Amino acid sequence: MQRTRFGDMACSIARTLDVIGEPWSPLILRNVYVGVTRFEQLQQGLGISRKVLTERLKWLVENGVLERREYSSRPPRHEYTLTAKGLELCDLLLVMVRWGDRWTAGEAGPPVLYRHHACGEISHVELHCSVCDRPMHAGDVDVLPGPGSEAGAASA
Repeated sequence: MQRTRFGDMACSIARTLDVIGEPWSPLILRNVYVGVTRFEQLQQGLGISRKVLTERLKWLVENGVLERREYSSRPPRHEYTLTAKGLELCDLLLVMVRWGDRWTAGEAGPPVLYRHHACGEISHVELHCSVCDRPMHAGDVDVLPGPGSEAGAASA
């Protein structure tokens, strides 16, 4: 099945989805983020087909999210590490975690906890305005056309 491409749209959400919108991609990023970096580990841990994993890893490397590094030359073996671009994309995953913990965790509670390095406490991500540092949520903003928008469109 041909995958829909969103990268040419004048929308930052669409362009981000073009990179990680396929459902396996965020899960691959999650696993690499927590230290599962080798193909066999990723394949077994996710239960993903080798073909799909190969395609997803290639796509994430081509888009500069992951870097492929050789860790053995005989036989040739590679692992995957996050680039700076990929690590910043994991911030998006932390926002998804917050939503999932609140709305889908159920009575068992969150499956994973996050300890903040700066204070040492178990915490969760909160969105704040980069200018005034006050909380910032979807209901607190107006969406306006930016310099990269298409004429007359208010793209996110």
